[in-house]
Amino acid sequence: MREKKEQEARMRSACEPVKIKICGLRTLSDVQAVNGQLPEYTGFIFDPSRKRYISPERAEELRRRLDARIRPVGVFVNAGTEEIRRVLEICRLDMVQLHGQETDEEIRRLREEYKGRSELCIVKAFRIENEEDVRKAENSAADEILLDHGAGGTGESFDWSLLKNCRRRFFLAGGLTPDNVQLAIEEAKPYAVDVSSSLETDGRKDPCKIRRFVTAVRGADEK
Repeated sequence: MREKKEQEARMRSACEPVKIKICGLRTLSDVQAVNGQLPEYTGFIFDPSRKRYISPERAEELRRRLDARIRPVGVFVNAGTEEIRRVLEICRLDMVQLHGQETDEEIRRLREEYKGRSELCIVKAFRIENEEDVRKAENSAADEILLDHGAGGTGESFDWSLLKNCRRRFFLAGGLTPDNVQLAIEEAKPYAVDVSSSLETDGRKDPCKIRRFVTAVRGADEK
């Protein structure tokens, strides 16, 4: 039953415009830049080891400045349920993205804890090196999956042809730029594309690069 629903979701997403997620927001100027282009999702990184880390308190301040049409996502790396709970109590998020070695059991526990918030979506990221990695991602207990080159934030891409037979809809990340995103969409056929470092200049989100990226994605939809 679940596999059938996932295949139906993949078929529906193939007929819809590709969604965009811009990750790693840290400043008000970042928020203003994404508000100007209206991606469907934007991400706040809550892993202190990452250079784009933001505190939950500051993230909530920025979230309040986000256009209401943009869904805020929290990115965690092996954080544990208690830490995720702490962040969610401070910052209102629509999605929790898990970028570590979180197991299906941990995902189910998190889902059970927030069963009263049916709108809270859990996304699990997977490092893709071969078809076996794709099959593992397909079987995830998460609501959505994200397929990446590595642990996230590397700015490196991978062989998109590995995804052509993926049975679930997915977020595609890793090395996407305004120059290659149309090719990535054509080859991988993702539900959404996830980008961060390639849209920055001197460590800050660049409005011109964001505009170019969004224009490229929207242009791919029109082909």
